[in-house]
Amino acid sequence: MSVNWSGRRFEVELGKPGHGGFCVARHEGRVLFVRHGLSGERVIAEVTEDRGGSFCRADAVEILESSPDRVAALCPISGPGGAGCCDYSHATLSAQRAMKAAVVAEQLLRIAGVDVGVDVEELPGTADGTGWRTRVRLAVDADGRPGFHRFRSLDIETCLACPQIDPVAYSGLAERSWHPGAEVQVALDALGQRHVVEMAPPKVSRTGRRSPGRRGATARRAASAEVRAERVVIGSGRAVERVGEREWSLSATGFWQAHRGAASTYSAVVGEWAQASNGAAVWDLYGGVGVFAAALADQVGPLGRVDSVEFSRQAVADASAAMADLPQVHLHAARAGRALRDLPAPEVVVLDPPRAGAGKEVVALIAAADPERIVHIGCDPASFARDISLYREHGFRLEKIRAFDAFPLTHHVESLALLTR
Repeated sequence: MSVNWSGRRFEVELGKPGHGGFCVARHEGRVLFVRHGLSGERVIAEVTEDRGGSFCRADAVEILESSPDRVAALCPISGPGGAGCCDYSHATLSAQRAMKAAVVAEQLLRIAGVDVGVDVEELPGTADGTGWRTRVRLAVDADGRPGFHRFRSLDIETCLACPQIDPVAYSGLAERSWHPGAEVQVALDALGQRHVVEMAPPKVSRTGRRSPGRRGATARRAASAEVRAERVVIGSGRAVERVGEREWSLSATGFWQAHRGAASTYSAVVGEWAQASNGAAVWDLYGGVGVFAAALADQVGPLGRVDSVEFSRQAVADASAAMADLPQVHLHAARAGRALRDLPAPEVVVLDPPRAGAGKEVVALIAAADPERIVHIGCDPASFARDISLYREHGFRLEKIRAFDAFPLTHHVESLALLTR
């Protein structure tokens, strides 16, 4: 029986970055996934989680030989043992993007069999990597204090100092008492207004309450996505956002791209790649409040048709209000897998699925509809690569790929693909 390494420290050299915000190291035949280090560094790594098997997780708690890409960490709460927010804040922005590019390329090669160069681009409004975020959701601990979950933990760091968002977002929140187990959503909208909404505690399954790992995180995300009671504390609870000349009023707890430059940038890429014909039918799947649907509607014109499918009824209502002047947009409050069978065959499909990806059923339905072009957006390199692999099984080829540093200081990255066959 192998010895549990939890709490032990080893001197190791860090290798290539891996998907999840760590670098790979090896010790005595086992793999260590080490956070807070950089490739080429020699560090003292403390094992934080060992469930047996071929690998364990660790933090770089002492840097013996540092990389030239290392900087003083910009996030004061995310280091070893800290919050799970800014796992790349100790690296230059260029190094962060190089690591993300390597991970996206590696996942595409390993999972999808596609060997392609990837360049992670900066989004407008990134500056030094701080203050780019327009919305944040905070957890509330048992004492009613808001904060951030520690990495792979149910514990909460209550120091509100993560620099991803303007500090004004946190103003006064620590002085209030919140319902234990609730979540606090803060949105800074395009008008400069702050909206703070308390969301009732989610009904989390036993797995979500007890497991700090992937299954627990999945269960907690699923519970968090369910409709819950909300209490508007500051602002109107209705955030105003813009892309180009169009304006959206949406629930402050609803989905909008977190990076202030993301929605406009992605909309421009979708428009460039979709090239929908005047009068054509197109699909916009996982359409949210209709940012991409609006861009597609301009291309197909009044004689065309855009079918936008979104599970959230609130998002569909907000989309309907924002695009009341676009009768060619048809909104469907439904799951993508159920709605697609009844839609007219599309010339173009645009989809921005959740972190888990579109999956076999949706990709198969898209392929059966035989579109000329697919624009696929993914925020997780592994699920993005799995979906690309599924498209390839149906005869599609990857024509173009662009990746954006939509989450500076973190390992997260947004990838966009154009597929044809």
